[in-house]
Amino acid sequence: MPSEFALIDRYFRRPARHTVLGVGDDAAIVKPSPGCELVVSTDMLVAGTHFLPNADPEDLGWKTLAVNVSDMAAMGAQPRWALLAAALPAATETWIEKFAQGFFDCAEKFGIDVIGGDTTKGPRNFCVTIFGETLPGQALLRSGAHLYEEIWVSGMPGRAALGLAHLQGRIELTEPALSVCLAALHRPQPRVELGIALRGIASAAIDVSDGLLADLGHLLEASSLAATLQPAVLPAPGFERDAYLSGGDDYELVFTAPALYHAQIVALAAELDLPLTCIGTTEAGPAGQLNVLDATGRPVEIAQRGYDHFA
Repeated sequence: MPSEFALIDRYFRRPARHTVLGVGDDAAIVKPSPGCELVVSTDMLVAGTHFLPNADPEDLGWKTLAVNVSDMAAMGAQPRWALLAAALPAATETWIEKFAQGFFDCAEKFGIDVIGGDTTKGPRNFCVTIFGETLPGQALLRSGAHLYEEIWVSGMPGRAALGLAHLQGRIELTEPALSVCLAALHRPQPRVELGIALRGIASAAIDVSDGLLADLGHLLEASSLAATLQPAVLPAPGFERDAYLSGGDDYELVFTAPALYHAQIVALAAELDLPLTCIGTTEAGPAGQLNVLDATGRPVEIAQRGYDHFA
C-alpha cells in the first residue's frame, strides 16, 4: 500500500503556472499580481451530508473544487491557488486517481494552481482553501445592496435539487431532464466569468449553495433590506417550485444591481450565453424578509427557505 507522501506525489503534484513554490515543502509560496487584493475562502464536503457515499469519484473531485471556485465567483474574484485537505477511509488508488482527475480538470479549467494540503485516514471528507485576486475596492460583497434595486439570478436554480430527489427516489425524472439535472448536481459550473463581469455593475452578490431563498435572505440581511420576488419567474406549484426556491447545490449567482443597468445585464447574458433572470426588487422592511408572490399576486407560503446544517 502506498504511503501518504507517495500518494501525494503520484496524484496531487502537478506543474504550477503562477506559483513561486508549490507542493513538496512545509508551505507554499505565492506572489499576488501587482496591484491586486487577495480573496480567501474555505469550504468542506462531508460524505452523507454533501455527497452520497457512492458518488462517482471523478465527479466528486470536480465538485470539491468547484464549490470553492463558486465562492470566488460570488466575490468577483479570479481564482488562483487552492489547498486540499482530505480524509480517506483507505488508500484505494483507483478511487484516488479518479478523484484527482476530476479535481485537476476543474483546476485546469479555471487556471488554478493546487499548491498543497494534507491527507489523513478517516471518514471521507474534503476541505479546500482557495485564494483569488481582485482589484482594490472592486470585490462584490453581500452587504452592498440598496433600496429599489433589481434582484437577478443566473442559470436555472433547482436542477441540482431535482437530480438529488431522483437519486433518492422522491421523484422520477426522464430524459433529457434527467441528464441535465444530474449534471447540475454532480458537475456544477462556477460563474467566474459572470462574477468578474459584474464588477462595477452589481452592488451585492452571493452564490446559491443552500437554496435561492436562503442565500438571498443572507444577502438581504447583510444589506439590511427586504425584498419581493416577482411572480412571473416562479414554476407552477409542486416539487419544481420547491426546488427552485429552496433547493441547494446550484452554485449560481444571485446579485442586485440598479435598474439603470438592466439592459447591460441582458446584453451580458447574451455575451456569456448564460440565462440571467430578474426575479424581484429590494425594498424597505425587516432585514432578510422575503415576500414571494404567485402568478396571481398572492403570497406563496414557504415552509423552508433552504438547507440548514443544524436544523
